[in-house]
Amino acid sequence: MRCPFCSDMDTRVIDSRLVGEGDQVRRRRECTKCTERFTTYESAELNLPRILKSDGRREPFREDKLRGGILRAIEKRPVAMDKVEVAIAQIKHKLRTEGEREVNSRKLGDWVMEQLRTLDQVAYVRFASVYRSFEDVRAFLEEIEKLENDLPPEIKVSQLDLLKSDGEES
Repeated sequence: MRCPFCSDMDTRVIDSRLVGEGDQVRRRRECTKCTERFTTYESAELNLPRILKSDGRREPFREDKLRGGILRAIEKRPVAMDKVEVAIAQIKHKLRTEGEREVNSRKLGDWVMEQLRTLDQVAYVRFASVYRSFEDVRAFLEEIEKLENDLPPEIKVSQLDLLKSDGEES
């Protein structure tokens, strides 16, 4: 490791410890020439698969693009950022464990919808409206009805109904 102060290549590690959730190592180093100390961080570089787009293009996976899509869907919704980060981490985990060099963008979109479904129904519908390119209002309504019927009870309790049941007042 090159010293950031004198550019000498000879440095030694004084202290090492795990940081974060154990996926990064913090190292305290000292230059043997100028005796200045500095900190470095080391983490494993895991290659995520490329994304195969519907038009045949291949793109590297970009976490910022994933985060942007999810944030647009949850905009002005009561969803905590820590839950968004957990959802992103789960999607990235699926990408890594897929074991493929390329993942179809359709599959990635399905994973995003799966996560949004548990975060917020409105965000799910927003994302689905763009992702699924609904042709008409009927297709949109069918997706909402499917969401209402298929949502697990523990999640349903924490979210508002998208559709009023018969007999309910507005």
